[in-house]
Amino acid sequence: MKNLISIIICSLFVCGSAIAKGDATAGKQKSATCSACHGMDGNSTVPQWPKIAGQKQSYIVQQLMDFKVGEKSGRHNDTMYPIVAMLSKQDMEDLAAYFSSLPGSIGAASPKLAARGKALYRGGDLENKITACTACHGPTGQGIETAAYPRLAGQHPDYIVQQLKAFKSKERANDLNAIMRDISAKLSDDDMLAVASYINGLH
Repeated sequence: MKNLISIIICSLFVCGSAIAKGDATAGKQKSATCSACHGMDGNSTVPQWPKIAGQKQSYIVQQLMDFKVGEKSGRHNDTMYPIVAMLSKQDMEDLAAYFSSLPGSIGAASPKLAARGKALYRGGDLENKITACTACHGPTGQGIETAAYPRLAGQHPDYIVQQLKAFKSKERANDLNAIMRDISAKLSDDDMLAVASYINGLH
């Protein structure tokens, strides 16, 4: 209940990062380095690397800022750190404007995992006090721009599981009010696989 109240307050009062105000044309010109891993169209083909096409501008900017700060922000990555180290805030906003303007690709949920994944995503798990993913990410996984809650729809299952495990181990700790750390701590590996598969097919 505490987490749900925090979510509602954030949505109403626009907490988190402000909506990014970048130039998509300038962002495209600056995107060559990003495209090496995330794809020319922002839809990476490597399951462990996230798709960033269609991602919320505010979320992209916040994550880039956190990568630049490093461990003190709760999110450190040896690959991303040297890339973002030289980026200005305007560079980040431009890149965010560009990649958010691109259409994200959609996958498909595994038939074997769909039922459990759907149940967790849409309704959570009351017995284990797991909040439904829809509370922050929306029924179709589009996220919330004003609260910097990310778009999940179509994301690689491998990447989703990777991040859930990082939150669970507290290797990643840049989530507002520890919401994701709290939720992921209650998820089994099977739960993570199921909800990640379901997310891959959202659109």
